[in-house]
Amino acid sequence: MATKIKTPYTNKRRNFLQAAAAAGMGAAMLGLHPQMIAALAAETGRSAKPLKAAFSNAGLQATWCAQGKQAAEYWGRLLNVEITWFDGELSAPKQRAAIDNMASQKWDFVAIQAFGIGTLTTPVKKMIDAGIPVIDMDTLIAPLDQIAVHSFIAPDNEFMGASVTQALVNAINGEGIMVMTQGALGHTGAQGRARGFESVVKKYPKIQVVDTTPADWDVAKTARIWETLLTKYPKIDAAYFHNDDMALAAYNVMKAHNRTNILIGGTDAQPPAVQAVLDGRMHATVRNPSCRIHGYAVLAGVAAVVNGEKTGSGIPKHIVADGPVVTKQNAPGMLWMEEHFLI
Repeated sequence: MATKIKTPYTNKRRNFLQAAAAAGMGAAMLGLHPQMIAALAAETGRSAKPLKAAFSNAGLQATWCAQGKQAAEYWGRLLNVEITWFDGELSAPKQRAAIDNMASQKWDFVAIQAFGIGTLTTPVKKMIDAGIPVIDMDTLIAPLDQIAVHSFIAPDNEFMGASVTQALVNAINGEGIMVMTQGALGHTGAQGRARGFESVVKKYPKIQVVDTTPADWDVAKTARIWETLLTKYPKIDAAYFHNDDMALAAYNVMKAHNRTNILIGGTDAQPPAVQAVLDGRMHATVRNPSCRIHGYAVLAGVAAVVNGEKTGSGIPKHIVADGPVVTKQNAPGMLWMEEHFLI
C-alpha cells in the first residue's frame, strides 16, 4: 500500500494553485514548463513506493495513442508509477482480450480509452468491483450512469468537429462539395466529431456532402476509400477527417492524383499535422490533447491511491480536457508544448 504524505493533500494542492495563479500561470494546464510539471508532481503527492498501473488505448498504430503512451510514461516517472501497457491494436476484439487479461491482475489504478463503447464493460466492472480506480480516457467505456468509473477525461468532440468544419466552410465560402471521413462508428469521440461536422454543414444549403464512409482510424483503409472517391468525384472542395493520420494518408493519395487543391481539415494536432498546417498541406486541425488526457489520468490515479481522492467529492465524474484550433500563428508553441507533454 502506498505511503500517504503527512501534509493534507487538499491544502497542498490549494497552496500550489494559489502560487501558480500569483505567478500568472493560473489553471491553464498548471504552467507551460517542464519544471512546473515536476513541481506539480511533488505537490500532488508522489508515492513513497512504486504504484502499479495498467493503461490501454485504442491502438498504438495511431499517433495520438502513441503520443499518449509517451505522456503517461513521462508523468508516471515523475509520480513513481510503473505503467504496463495493453495495446488495443485498433480492434475491438483484440482490445477486449487485452482488457480481460488486465482484469485478471492486481493494479493500483487503471486508465482505458475504449476502441468502442460497450465493448469492455464486463472486465472493467470486474476491476471496479475489486476496488481498482478506473479512469476512462477520451471515449466512453459505457454511459456514465451505467458504470462507476473514477472519472471520465475527454475533449469536447463536438467542438473539435465543428471548429475544423467551420474553418473549411469559411475557406470555400459556404458552398461546394465536401467529404467527411469518419473514425470508428462505435467510438463516442468519433460520434461527437460527426455531430459537430453535421451541426455546421446543415447551416449551408449550398454545401453537398457526398461521402461519410468510416475508415476506423486505419490509414490503409483511408487510402483505399480516397482512391475510390477521387475516381468517383472529379470535384471535391474540402474534406474533414476524424483524425490527422487519416487526413495525411488521404493527402498522399490526392497528391498522387494531382488533386491537392482539396482543402483538408483534421483532428488531434499531432506534430506531423501541425507541420502540415505550417507548410500548407492541411488547412486546419484542432488539438485533442493526448498529453493532457493521459497525463491527467496518471495524476487522477495517484491522487486516488495516495490521497484517497473520491469521485464527486474530490475529482469530478467528467473532466473536459480541450485544446485549441491550430493556426500558423500558434503552431510553433503547440509543437513545443507537445514535446514536453503539456497539451
